[in-house]
Amino acid sequence: MTDARGSAGPNSDTPARHAPGAPCWVSLMVHSPDATEEFYGALFGWEFQPGPQQLGPYVRALLDGREVAGVGGLPPDRHLPIAWTPYFASENVDLTAEAVRSRGGTIGVGPLDAADAGRMAIGSDPSGAVFGIWQAAAHLGTTVAGVPGTPAWNELLTYESAGVAKFYRTVFGYEEEPVVSADFDYVTLQLGGRPVAGIHGLGHALPRDRGPHWVTYFQVADADDALDHLVHLGGQILKPVHDTAHGRVAHVSDPEGARFALLQRPS
Repeated sequence: MTDARGSAGPNSDTPARHAPGAPCWVSLMVHSPDATEEFYGALFGWEFQPGPQQLGPYVRALLDGREVAGVGGLPPDRHLPIAWTPYFASENVDLTAEAVRSRGGTIGVGPLDAADAGRMAIGSDPSGAVFGIWQAAAHLGTTVAGVPGTPAWNELLTYESAGVAKFYRTVFGYEEEPVVSADFDYVTLQLGGRPVAGIHGLGHALPRDRGPHWVTYFQVADADDALDHLVHLGGQILKPVHDTAHGRVAHVSDPEGARFALLQRPS
């Protein structure tokens, strides 16, 4: 994991359009949207307003009136993994979807229009990790970063980094910065020299029940307080809080099992 800030800071009046390839949104599809809204509203201070309904009931989470993330409802008969999905910005979703297919990935949803908000697709990389593609129109994506309650980083947990990093590089135009280490397989994806996401190869240590998947880190003011709050709200601690070079981190899940991480940045 490393440092990455969004394209619009907490003091910015006019949200900036996310650069192509930049993480621009995170979305969660669940079976109990009302309970999920209650959980994240209490944990992060989010409020909610209706969003596009192309894929079913959907709300946007707001922090101080600024858009942060999305939560949607799954049909009762859809037994999909409950997981946070990062979306990467594109100037042309249809062309990006073609690139995904030609590089060995798949497109499972779309491309399709989300009312006047923009155009989207949901795909997976060659290892099976799911991600979204977003072509902004009225909805630019996440419009605040660097404060508690906002996405701070997205990290792909997969078997090995090199092959899948090549996929993301050729689809989105990233530069790569590998960690030179015999026992730590990690590649940071960069745009214009700025880190935007990470790929962590875990080999056989990757959880078999999940397979390759993206993890979103959300910033918190105090990791220990946030963990206590999360457990009280019905969430689970998967990996206790620990110190890293980039702050205090804990891996957790919400009451429906969606995994994510909490990040307390160094003071």
